[in-house]
Amino acid sequence: MTMTDPNKIIEVKNLVKHYGNFKAVEEVTFDVYKGDVFGFLGPNGAGKSTTIRTILSLIKPTAGEIRLFGKELSKNRNYILSKIGCIVEKPDFYLYLSAQKNLEIFGRVSGTNITQNNIHQMLEFVGLKGREKDQVSGFSHGMKQRLGIAQTLLHNPQLIILDEPTTGLDPQGIIDIRNLILQLRNEQNKTVVLSSHILSEIELIANRMVIINKGKTIVQGSVADLLNQNDVIVLFGVSNTQKAMQVLTQQLPQNNYTILDNKIQVAISNEKIPIINKLLCDNQIDVFSIESKRKLEDYFLKLINA
Repeated sequence: MTMTDPNKIIEVKNLVKHYGNFKAVEEVTFDVYKGDVFGFLGPNGAGKSTTIRTILSLIKPTAGEIRLFGKELSKNRNYILSKIGCIVEKPDFYLYLSAQKNLEIFGRVSGTNITQNNIHQMLEFVGLKGREKDQVSGFSHGMKQRLGIAQTLLHNPQLIILDEPTTGLDPQGIIDIRNLILQLRNEQNKTVVLSSHILSEIELIANRMVIINKGKTIVQGSVADLLNQNDVIVLFGVSNTQKAMQVLTQQLPQNNYTILDNKIQVAISNEKIPIINKLLCDNQIDVFSIESKRKLEDYFLKLINA
C-alpha cells in the first residue's frame, strides 16, 4: 500500500484479526485525514476495539496493512506511537494523588519534558483549572475523563484516539466531552478518531465516519454525503393532523405519511420540505414545527440490519 495523499493520517487496508477460529476482524478498510473528527461506529462485537488495538500496536493483526503518518506501523512503531494520544476504555490514575501530580508522573514515564506551566495550561484547557491540587479520588467520572484527555495531550500528539469517551457520563458530561473534542480539532489542530455507540454525538461532531459490522467495513465517507444519500425523516407539527394527512395523500401521494405523536412523519429529500410546508399552509393548516429525527441512527440501523 503506497502513500498517495500526505493528508492521510491513518490508512487501514483489508485488516484481519483471528483468535484461533474466532474471526474478530475479517475485512476492515478505512482512511482518516488530517483535521478529521472521525466517527468509528459499529454494534457491540463488530470489531471496533480490536481494530483500535491493532492501530495502537497493542495486538498484532493476522493480515492486512496499517499505515500512520505515511509509515508502516510494523516497521515504525516507536515513531508512530510518539505522535498518538489515546484513551482505550477508561483512563486510570493514582487516585490518592492530585491531578497535577498524576500528570507529572505520566509526563516522566512518557519521557516528556513537561513544565508546571504546561500542566496548568493543559488542566485549564480541559476545564479543570482550580482543581490541580485536588485528589483524583474526589473527581466525578466526567472530570476523570477530562483529566484523561489532558494526559493524552502531554506529549503534544497529532492524533487522538478516544474509545467510547462518553460512556457512563450524564448529559452535561457528554456535552463537555463533545465541546472538548471540537476544541481539540479547532483550537489545537488535532485529528480525532472517536469510537462511540452514541450516534447522535457522532452526527453532531464528526465530519467523516466508518461503520463496521461483523468484522467488516460496511461504508465509509463524509457524514453529510452518506446521510444525504437517504431521505430525511421529517416531523411536521400541524394544527390538524387528519386534514393534513388528507391533503398530503391526495396531492403528494408518492410519499408514505404516518401520524406520530400528533405530528406528520414522512421520509423525504431536503428539497421537498418547503414544498410540503407551502402545501399545508395553502390549505389553511398551521405548521408549528418542522424537525428531523436522528438520521444517523436510522441509517446505522438500516445498514447493520441489511
